[in-house]
Amino acid sequence: MLRLLIITDFTESFANKLLKGIVTYSRQKEQWIIRRMPPSYKTKIGIPGVIRVAKEWNVDAVLGQFEETDDMSLFAKNGIVVVAQDFKKRFAGIPNITADYLGTGQMAARFFLDRGFRNFGFFGFRNVCWSDERCEGFRREVEAAGFGESFYEYNLQELDRLWFYERDQLAQWLQMIPKPIGIMASDDNQSYNLIEACHSAGVKIPAEVSVIGVDNDELLCSLGNPTLSSIMVNIEEGGYRTAELIEQMVTNPDTPVQDIVLRPIKIVGRISTAAYATDDIQIQKAVQFIHQNYQKKIGVKDVMSEVALSRRLLERRFKQVTGITLYQYMSDLKIKRFAELLLENPDEQITGIALSLGESDTKSISRRFKQIYGCSPHDWRIKQQNPV
Repeated sequence: MLRLLIITDFTESFANKLLKGIVTYSRQKEQWIIRRMPPSYKTKIGIPGVIRVAKEWNVDAVLGQFEETDDMSLFAKNGIVVVAQDFKKRFAGIPNITADYLGTGQMAARFFLDRGFRNFGFFGFRNVCWSDERCEGFRREVEAAGFGESFYEYNLQELDRLWFYERDQLAQWLQMIPKPIGIMASDDNQSYNLIEACHSAGVKIPAEVSVIGVDNDELLCSLGNPTLSSIMVNIEEGGYRTAELIEQMVTNPDTPVQDIVLRPIKIVGRISTAAYATDDIQIQKAVQFIHQNYQKKIGVKDVMSEVALSRRLLERRFKQVTGITLYQYMSDLKIKRFAELLLENPDEQITGIALSLGESDTKSISRRFKQIYGCSPHDWRIKQQNPV
């Protein structure tokens, strides 16, 4: 029976998703014994103390957040497998749980570019690989689109002050940068802080500042006012592959060192990005109303009640801003949510999921789904659950 010690911050969604993937793998063989240690205690006792505790618990492997100054060679000298969850920098000579941070930043930039933004910002930490590289990926995509001179970065924070930020200083930055602007934060925690600073600065979200985070911490995203859009990363899958690697390394000490690289999957859109970069206030109102109510049965008339435009003028200006018709926008948004619910609720009947979105005509939503995804909802769900 394998014994694993995990040193990480379990108050964060990332750590819990990672652990879930590890547990899923371990249960396929035999239930591992998994012990946890907060990073603060690791800091207090140091790596020699961690080694002492690991030996007392007969630990085979340690996975955790480590500082650059930690002597990682002590683990190998004591016959303990170690994997680092990249905290500030990646380690050489041992596996790291890392991610395609460049690709994550590029995904966020493309999202804003597709919505007509011409001003871009990044809010994160300095000298931290996951923040620096997300910023770099975001910047590269913006520059490739020809808007490098309209990129604004706020990275004055140190990771050692993870739970504290200079609200007034950040608010001043938010007041100074041009708007409308799409801002990517290094993670959901920073997005939450950014939203709070926007309120302090009197900056409107999403009309003036559109905000997107990373990791899709559903609790934190729902706490935001407005709710926070975020990039979903395959963290649980990463936990599963990490457990697989740990078992290989414990069984065979000559297993080649390899990093576990997490990938961005998709953007989970919420109200913080329910905007297009346009000066047309009426269309901004229309977009925000749709995002707040699209899971209900709404139509063009409902949108009209929120704006001071005739139907003809609303539809014409909406297409000018978004590139698609008002009806298509509402329909596509609902189909996207329909697809998410198919996977989130694998045992629920398709008819029931359609009804939860105000769609009583299952044939209609299935037809529209097939136009986008190329197959029926039933077949698509099977393919996603059983990828080749």
